[in-house]
Amino acid sequence: MSEKTEKMNIQWFPGHMTKAQRMIEENMKIVDAVCEIIDARIPYSSRNPDIDKLAGSKPRLVILNRVDQADPSVTALWRNYFKSQGLHVLETDCKSGKGVSGFADAIRSVLKEKLEAYAAKGQATRPLRVMILGIPNVGKSTFINKVAKRKAALAADKPGVTRGKQWITIDAGLELLDTPGILWPRFDSQEVGECLAFTGAIRDQIIDREMLCSNLMVKLRELYPQCIEQRYKFAPDPEATGLTLLEEAAKKRGFIVSKGEFDLERMSVILLDEFRDGKLGRISLEKPKV
Repeated sequence: MSEKTEKMNIQWFPGHMTKAQRMIEENMKIVDAVCEIIDARIPYSSRNPDIDKLAGSKPRLVILNRVDQADPSVTALWRNYFKSQGLHVLETDCKSGKGVSGFADAIRSVLKEKLEAYAAKGQATRPLRVMILGIPNVGKSTFINKVAKRKAALAADKPGVTRGKQWITIDAGLELLDTPGILWPRFDSQEVGECLAFTGAIRDQIIDREMLCSNLMVKLRELYPQCIEQRYKFAPDPEATGLTLLEEAAKKRGFIVSKGEFDLERMSVILLDEFRDGKLGRISLEKPKV
């Protein structure tokens, strides 16, 4: 963590997530495979470490979602990383639907041996059952709706919309089990918690937005300084604190309340919105740890 960032305490584990985790454990035995949707901008932070334990030996498909907002060169590193772990990978942009059409074929490739076993037993028409997992606000419900080609799952641009399980039939041979997005009881580092907050997986209402955005400015300066320069029209000082960078952005936008004081609350809302909407450019906040 950069010395210019402020230390934040980010924890969020609502009671309904414990219930959701139990439900996932109970239903794991009746599915053939697990599809894990993660955010291509933060593949490490958006992977629930509990899923490895929950899924056990079930065949897995990792979906890198929001690739349209991530740095393509970094996404390529992640794709190779997951494949080296023996996982199948599909890249998608759920909002536009890009890549989603490849899902059914990808799942059937993951479950090739099971399909052959079904056929050998005369059960070729038996549908495949796939559990869809992911943290809140990763685009899970939007993905399901694109795959199903109808509004089959509740979707909203905020975490915690899906609360219970629901089965969704894609075609005669494929059924999806939608599950609530689950976080985990404790984040293993401040950086993980911050990345989840940057992308909206944690509700904005429970965090200090100005501190969060000060730290986001530091992260952007380290990784993509040109994005700050292009969007907010100033070259970020390498020695400045995140708060100073946020103030400079507010100044450039004309967000001044009175007597030269900057409206940092307004600037923070704008910064998060523009980052999450991809208006700052294609940004990846994490690379594989090799």
